Amino acid sequence: MHFHPDRGHGRTLESEVTPRSLYASRRELLALGAGALLPTMAQAQGAKLAAGKSAVAGALVMDKPTRYEDATRYNNFYEFGTDKAEPARNAHTLKTTPWSVVVEGECAKPGRFDLEALLKLSPMEERLYRLRCVEGWSMVIPWIGYSLAELIKRVEPTSKAKFVEFVTLADRAQMPGLRGGSLDWPYVEGLRIDEAMHPLTLLAFGMYGEVMPKQNGAPLRLVVPWKYGFKSAKSIVRIRLVERQPTSSWTKAAQQEYGFYSNVNPKVDHPRWSQASERRIGEDGLFAKKRPTLMFNGYEPQVGQLYAGMDLRKNY
Repeated sequence: MHFHPDRGHGRTLESEVTPRSLYASRRELLALGAGALLPTMAQAQGAKLAAGKSAVAGALVMDKPTRYEDATRYNNFYEFGTDKAEPARNAHTLKTTPWSVVVEGECAKPGRFDLEALLKLSPMEERLYRLRCVEGWSMVIPWIGYSLAELIKRVEPTSKAKFVEFVTLADRAQMPGLRGGSLDWPYVEGLRIDEAMHPLTLLAFGMYGEVMPKQNGAPLRLVVPWKYGFKSAKSIVRIRLVERQPTSSWTKAAQQEYGFYSNVNPKVDHPRWSQASERRIGEDGLFAKKRPTLMFNGYEPQVGQLYAGMDLRKNY
């Protein structure tokens, strides 16, 4: 499954975002340039991944980052189990090399991109995003990647490309959760083409200064920060540019609960969870209060215009 602020008064320090052991060495990597070691980054979990700070509007929120340990041990990734702790226990079976992504459909230059080519396609950026789960909890994660638009532009979409469909790996030999039948595999998600081309929509290859941990969607995943986390497909193997709106896996499983857009909206509740407030992971003390959920997860200034004139209660 792909469910996948304390507001400070100044910019978040890199030492707060990055694991303690990586802080000093990341500065050395940055001096080499973001692409200096990329060909080997696909090979090893825990390898350092250099990135520059993003200049995209809204890409660096002021919230305190979630602890690395929480972000990598509390996950929804049903391919490796339905309990939050199971992906961290079971995802070691995922083989991330070799890896390639097919980009096809309504485009002039379809193709297959291997992971090394994708790592070099555009400069890596560090982006600090809020992540809001439909279940009512949230995190703040420093991702590494670049705008998905950089890849889509390379294949030259035609005028018929109205939507983008994402298909993830489904391999029973590697993913024990597929044997349980909780969803119809492979996992499929979709975006409108203008959502996919928005600069905040991220193709992510890492987090916390490292290559992407397996339990978080290695070797590459989608991150759409203004939507509920299940819209951000993990372990992507195929991207299709299509004319008709694709049917997402959770919409197929429970259409009355999961709409195509799934924008974070505190005014529209899920049938099982209120969306008015959220529990920030890591703020679990006895007196910790839930925080109010922000429209579009706080990204309304950047993405609100995408939905101008739409009934967001009907188009949930």
